Amino acid sequence: MVRGASAETGVMLLLTFAKGIIVGLVLAVPVGPAGMLCVRRTIVEGAIFGLVSGLGAACADASFGAIAGFGLTFIRDWLFAWRDTLGIGGGAFLLIVGVKGLIAPRAVQIRPIGHERLAAAFLSTFALAIANPVTILAFAAIFTQIGFDPASSRLSIAVLVAGVFSGSLAWWVSLCLSAPWLRRIGMSWLPRFSGGLLAISGVGLLGAAAARLAGLL
Repeated sequence: MVRGASAETGVMLLLTFAKGIIVGLVLAVPVGPAGMLCVRRTIVEGAIFGLVSGLGAACADASFGAIAGFGLTFIRDWLFAWRDTLGIGGGAFLLIVGVKGLIAPRAVQIRPIGHERLAAAFLSTFALAIANPVTILAFAAIFTQIGFDPASSRLSIAVLVAGVFSGSLAWWVSLCLSAPWLRRIGMSWLPRFSGGLLAISGVGLLGAAAARLAGLL
């Protein structure tokens, strides 16, 4: 009887993990500023740099999943309270990176990577992704759609969050691995194109933050 219950619990946890993977993929697949930044870093600074950037984005997704799953409303409220400040910081960062990409020489050479720059890549992408706390609401809505019970055990919630992290990371890894292939087939315009998109995204974030501060949104 105990073995049967344990087996059933294991199956339920595997199902929860699979649901988490799906949620992570659904929320990571739309390639926004963080995704374009990962691709650009892979092309310009190497695959490891891009993958570490993707890891930062996946950790941000897992953090949002944990906030929604564990009901950490105090963290959610703090993020929303600082939403405009985070948006201004993220927008300025994207604008600077984008402009640098637009004015860079056309011939792109992959540069060596230092450990301190890898840490900066992780932290900057994590901060960029975490600067959009609205994602927490998306997680809560999707968790409801997949039949997630807020009263679930902490183990079930932890397994769900682990699935979210795995699904998100899988997407970022596949995205970064495809970037060198695009570069090999002659898409020399991609670095400048990605720089332009990042600059536009930065202007958008700055504009949205300014509009909220002015009471227009």
